[in-house]
Amino acid sequence: MKPLGIGSEEHLRLLAVARGERPPDLLVRGGTLANVYSGELLPANVAVSDGHVAYVGPREPEPGPETEVVEARGLYVAPGYVEAHNHPWAMYNPVTLAAKVLPLGATTIVADTLFFHLQMGPDGLEAMLDDLRDGPLNYLWVTRLISQSRFSGEREVFSTQTARRLLDRDDVAGTAEVTRWTELAAGDAHVLAGIAAARERGKVSDGHTGGASENRLPALVAAGIDADHEAITKEELLTRLRLGLWTMLRHSSLRPDVPELARAITEDGVCDARLILTTDGASPDHLAENGFMDHALRVAVECGVPPMTALRMATVNPATWLGLDRYLGGLAPGRRADLVLLPDLARFVPELVVSGGRTVARSGELLADLPTLDWDRYGARTEFSPDLPLKDPKLYVPQLPGRETRVGMSFRSAAITAAKRFHLPPDGSLSDLPGVLHAALVDRGGRWISRCPVEGFATDLDGFASTYNTTTHLLVLGRDPRSMSVAAARVRDKRGGVALAEAGRVVFDFGLDLAGMMSEAPFDAIAHANARLAAELGKRGYPFHDVLYTLLFFTNDFLPAVKLTPRGLLDVKTGRIITPAETLPEPA
Repeated sequence: MKPLGIGSEEHLRLLAVARGERPPDLLVRGGTLANVYSGELLPANVAVSDGHVAYVGPREPEPGPETEVVEARGLYVAPGYVEAHNHPWAMYNPVTLAAKVLPLGATTIVADTLFFHLQMGPDGLEAMLDDLRDGPLNYLWVTRLISQSRFSGEREVFSTQTARRLLDRDDVAGTAEVTRWTELAAGDAHVLAGIAAARERGKVSDGHTGGASENRLPALVAAGIDADHEAITKEELLTRLRLGLWTMLRHSSLRPDVPELARAITEDGVCDARLILTTDGASPDHLAENGFMDHALRVAVECGVPPMTALRMATVNPATWLGLDRYLGGLAPGRRADLVLLPDLARFVPELVVSGGRTVARSGELLADLPTLDWDRYGARTEFSPDLPLKDPKLYVPQLPGRETRVGMSFRSAAITAAKRFHLPPDGSLSDLPGVLHAALVDRGGRWISRCPVEGFATDLDGFASTYNTTTHLLVLGRDPRSMSVAAARVRDKRGGVALAEAGRVVFDFGLDLAGMMSEAPFDAIAHANARLAAELGKRGYPFHDVLYTLLFFTNDFLPAVKLTPRGLLDVKTGRIITPAETLPEPA
């Protein structure tokens, strides 16, 4: 839904409703308005015309015979929640995510295009955005300028011409986080050209500054980023805020940081005008158990943040950052009619949700129809070369001329690794190396393979395969090459996903055939699969709290210290390839 054009037929109807000369389409009456502009709680009625707020105030507009009347006595009327930094591809997809979060009060999501762009290209991506445009959840998008793991041809896939084309869309709000922030700070011409294109169009550039020191942040701000979500301590939040960044308080499955970050408000009394709440792509089981933006709001208030301050951080503040506060983020004439009716300002779970002037959920039940996406038309299905020798156990084990020391990965947390040397036997057997796994990243197109030893991921894992990783190529792990081959073959048969094998037999699998990252299954089924995956890997020694992010970041090129990438085993800090990828032989 676009803003009403000034002087259009719809705008003139809205003016008539605002004057009280025409009945509204929707009337919410008798509630207590949470006014995020003034910070007040006021008795008010809200009248809606053509999906936009026409009137807010004490006068009670006269309903007509076709007016939908919502009684809000005893309830708070607040703006719908705006999630400003989201990744709608954590096994769920944009439609299944919408089904889950609309009843929880989220009416706008600012979403990253990464894996849609990688798999479908700009034409398929735009076709998907078109089909989502009129859905009950207001999706806005931020376009990637580069990927999260370098590959041959990356900058052609994410060309500046493509960035400009996408930024010309009214549902694309700007550019997405640049995870390789060191390249941005160094003045990378390609990335700067994308940020310049956003600036030319009056759009924003999201940032990613994880690990950037206080001395390095000014260069990133000077390069053009407007916002950041990577603060994990109060001091880091204050540093970013003082540099003029819109600073996000993240509460996600990987980083539940609001209790620490809220101290900047509760202890230091900082101005909240440039603070924003985000869930940053929580895993499906975390979302199913805890909630979405309602959860972030709940945690903030539990930590002592005033309810109105928390609401601003989830409504008008992100809208203002986006330059869309004339249209989003609050309940005032001319704004999009997104609102929630809340029994209290503590739990933030709505009794009723209105999005774009339509009642879309009541008492936790979704009432709106969701768009049907034609994934085949977009080119979203994952493809594998038919010649990949995935059933050959020797593919996953390096063949060494003699006993040899190889550098590999040692996990320190769910997302962070360190380099470690392993003394490997010629035949690749790991019998005298307890807790060590073979790891192989196999190109789905059959061109290359990267391999290294790994410890700290799981202690007793026969075979596991996943396309759920930053590259969407096939990541295969295990101690038993036969089980590794069985798991890899099952993932190929499912055209993407995860599979776990033991003693040469698959014991768990789940298909993710949309870009290797997403399923069309209902949200609850996805959440159950994610929980089952975590439980199965946990039984085999996985020690951390977020399996999906461990897999996602296994193959990236921006988190320390070593990662398995399409170019080989990478030292992230220096950019040096420790062990190069090998070319796969041509099929016989």
